[in-house]
Amino acid sequence: MSSTTEIKTDVVILFAGDSGDGIQLTGSQFTTTSALYGNDISTFPNFPAEIRAPQGTTAGVSGFQLHFGSIELYTAGDACDVLVVMNAAALKANLKQLSPGGIIIANTDGFDVKNLKLAKYLDGVNPLRDGSLSGYTVYEIDVTKITRVTLAHLGLGTKEIDRSKNMFVLGYIYWMYNRSLDNTIEFLKLKFKKRPELIDANIKVLKAGYNYGDTVEAPMNRFEVRPAPVAKGEYRSITGNQAVALGLIAAAHKTGLSLFYGTYPITPASDILHELSKHKNFGVKTFQAEDEIAAVSATIGASFGGALGVTGSSGPGIALKGEAIGLALMLELPLVILNIQRGGPSTGLPTKTEQADLLQALYGRNGEAPVPVIAAYSPSDCFKTAFEACRIALEFMTPVFFLSDGYIANGAEPWKFPKTDELADLKAVFAKNNLKEGERFLPYKRNEKLAREWAIPGTKGLEHRVGGIEKENETGNISYDPQNHEFMVKIRQAKVDKIAEYIPPQAIDTGKEKGKLLVLGWGSTYGSIKTAVKQAIAEGHDVSHSHLKYINPFPKNLGELLKGFEKVLIPEMNNGQLIKVIRDKYLIDAKGLNKIQGIPFTSSEIKEKIIEMG
Repeated sequence: MSSTTEIKTDVVILFAGDSGDGIQLTGSQFTTTSALYGNDISTFPNFPAEIRAPQGTTAGVSGFQLHFGSIELYTAGDACDVLVVMNAAALKANLKQLSPGGIIIANTDGFDVKNLKLAKYLDGVNPLRDGSLSGYTVYEIDVTKITRVTLAHLGLGTKEIDRSKNMFVLGYIYWMYNRSLDNTIEFLKLKFKKRPELIDANIKVLKAGYNYGDTVEAPMNRFEVRPAPVAKGEYRSITGNQAVALGLIAAAHKTGLSLFYGTYPITPASDILHELSKHKNFGVKTFQAEDEIAAVSATIGASFGGALGVTGSSGPGIALKGEAIGLALMLELPLVILNIQRGGPSTGLPTKTEQADLLQALYGRNGEAPVPVIAAYSPSDCFKTAFEACRIALEFMTPVFFLSDGYIANGAEPWKFPKTDELADLKAVFAKNNLKEGERFLPYKRNEKLAREWAIPGTKGLEHRVGGIEKENETGNISYDPQNHEFMVKIRQAKVDKIAEYIPPQAIDTGKEKGKLLVLGWGSTYGSIKTAVKQAIAEGHDVSHSHLKYINPFPKNLGELLKGFEKVLIPEMNNGQLIKVIRDKYLIDAKGLNKIQGIPFTSSEIKEKIIEMG
């Protein structure tokens, strides 16, 4: 056959098929191999909302979008250059994501009469035959048939053979982009170490896919995406949830505390539990409780006993934890609360992303219950932000909200391993019995940060009362005194406000310090905003970008920074939540850009709004 090799700076591939087609595994393996090759990467796994959606239907389509390149990347891409579809439903659900003139790689077995009917194409209509794809380059491959022929002699059942067809696709994509099979071969040997026949089968199909590119008679192009220039160091591909887990472990290791993670499984937070459960060697204790209330209550108990207490969930679970979070606030104990946001309300869109729990984190408790809130902006940033949440909780003896969402929780990017001495010093200081004869321990006496001492139960002389009823100042005794209650409410708020003195000032990420338009973001909108702003600046627009990590309290200089711009735009994946707080606190006429579709912003959507406001 004849083929040419074309150099590309970056490529977006979208793998799509039924949940049983191994789409996520295919995508993650190509991601890991690209990361090892030296490309910058950004991914967007997209899961169906139903666990057992009918096969062959658009509701059951699973997707994995990967953006890899020789340049610095900030998003998983607005549109894909290559769309790999295992059946008709995958094509129907994702064709709109393909760039004009893009490549379609289609498993023809997934376009038979049955699959076309399940995907709800009209009778007699087959998109591979009716000319509707004439604007694209289409490679038709009977992946299922070739896989079955390749493994016919191994004595495996048809179902086991068909489960390997994703390896054919992966092998072919490796050929198309000049990638080595070695990493995936080692992965398969480890994954199926107890089933050598499956190791043999998957490797055979992987190599068959790679060799298909060399042997097929029809001309097919190959592409090369060279390594990206990155700072020297040791890197790995990491998802947001993995980074959260490692950030928590690093914080516990720095302090010498035992890490206790109490949780109840919920999408998309469950992978944090899975990751932490692998690290018992670091003193990590994971507890899967019978419900959300038991999970947070057990974690409060662990914190009371001197552990680094962390609980995690998504919006529905955080709602159930609300009263107990108020208890931790009243007790003034360190507690890190992870909210990996998803579409709501109620069960909402359990596998889709959203940023709609910000007001819940800020205000979602009874009474005056201020809690610090910080938000990660990318998968790798989850490590630093989780570590920082632990610092604030320990230094200020308070519950702290850590916000992430489904997009960055499941997405992946390269992460440079930090060295221990590069991490901030983190200390846990427990109260000691330094009382003189006749003195009484005052559990709510405060230091310069307005934090009380962490008194471990069982320490002689430091006995004190705990509970949810209002505390008397310093003594901690039950108090119904009106003036005392107001004082305690004010002092707890003052403690949270004081955190602003111990966090970095707000900075401009991209663009000038002052100008016409500032795009202010938080959380996972970072990549889309940064890409849009860079493109707009290159086209001559006066626009800058600043991204918030600290949301309660805000950095001390935020008001001054905002006043340096004529207009402020706040894109959010909600109906306008941060914008309410910004307008209230700083009295500026900020404008919102809102998207509530369970999918992240594209950079083009934000750029269009920048030009409109410019």
